[in-house]
Amino acid sequence: MTAAPPVARTPASLHPVRSRFGRRKFDKQPTQPAAVLVASNGEPIPNAVIRQALRVSGGEPVAVVSIARIYGSSLGLPNPGLMPTRKEIEAQQSIVEKAVRAIEKGGSQAWGQVAASRKPAKTIAAAASARAVRHVLVVRPEQARWRSVVEGDLAKEVAHKLGHTVQVEGVNP
Repeated sequence: MTAAPPVARTPASLHPVRSRFGRRKFDKQPTQPAAVLVASNGEPIPNAVIRQALRVSGGEPVAVVSIARIYGSSLGLPNPGLMPTRKEIEAQQSIVEKAVRAIEKGGSQAWGQVAASRKPAKTIAAAASARAVRHVLVVRPEQARWRSVVEGDLAKEVAHKLGHTVQVEGVNP
């Protein structure tokens, strides 16, 4: 009886996103191609945005992304108390599932994703780039003018990150 030769493990063969205990640190970015990306900063996605996404897509697939906000850090260090709770993540998943069902009911194929991020514009731009979309619809909720001055315009930030290759549009409900 002979022993099997040991398998050499090179750094390239090790999984780059695994932590010390073998669990994944994060999920891979979905890369299914889509014509349109519907993005929400945690707000419910209104039917008007779904109808516009179906019209712009022309029957091609539509992707939906909702952001669960991570609110900063404590003393410069990440703090688990600032991460989204399980209920907040489940609320975002229900928003995405409802939008995906509405898009599929409208006749297009749809994919959904919930992402937790401190920088929603960067995350939405990364999702749009990974899926090679042509059009991004950002849900822009009704809010007071002072709030939009303080928080900024998410649609403009996404457009800045993506450049002129993708058409970005902020849609009010």
